Amino acid sequence: MTTEIAMILSGILFWLILILYLPMAAFGYKIGLGPYDSDAELQKINKHPKKLKIGIVLAIIDHVSIIALAILLFVVFSPYNLILGIVWIIFRIGEGLGQIYNEKKYWGLLNIARQYSGTSGARKKSLSDSALNILKTRDSRFNFTQILWSIGTIAFSIVLVTYGVVPQFIGWSGIAASILMGFGNWIKLVKPDFKAFGVLLFIGFLPAILFEVSIGGWLIFVHTIP
Repeated sequence: MTTEIAMILSGILFWLILILYLPMAAFGYKIGLGPYDSDAELQKINKHPKKLKIGIVLAIIDHVSIIALAILLFVVFSPYNLILGIVWIIFRIGEGLGQIYNEKKYWGLLNIARQYSGTSGARKKSLSDSALNILKTRDSRFNFTQILWSIGTIAFSIVLVTYGVVPQFIGWSGIAASILMGFGNWIKLVKPDFKAFGVLLFIGFLPAILFEVSIGGWLIFVHTIP
């Protein structure tokens, strides 16, 4: 595979990872901000179990794309700085694998929902509590994987800024997004009831979108490095 092809494929993956969030949400996939009404969630799953299955499958495709992207960009950019390249590939692959593991646990809600619909009393309460535990644990794992995203992305962005391989605003938007997203998700991990998390996440999400859309477009349409 040539460097040019690897860059184009990387750009496509950057955009694919972002675009997939739209159909994932449409099919009932939850990003994980909480708080949750586990009874309502289980009833919703029982009404449309296929929707959740499709949403999780799309999410897994998204996470596998993260791993593929990490490998491709390591091949292209690690010659500039091998240490930062190693940081990038370790933490982004860790992010992808962590997300895939999360979906395996999330899939368990389908089985709980089936049992929930045919029971009552203490058993129903127990199933609701189990579902709530899965949702909360999944949120925590998601926050952790976003910290991995932040560490990997800031390493990659430093390479972009330091070696001038792309327009400077792309690298700096990646650094800004990494700091904001990493800080926000770290606070959420240590203080789960942090009420301003949604606002902080939204502030970090804007430069993250700018970064991934911009670097994806540059890799697809320019795909040249000095």
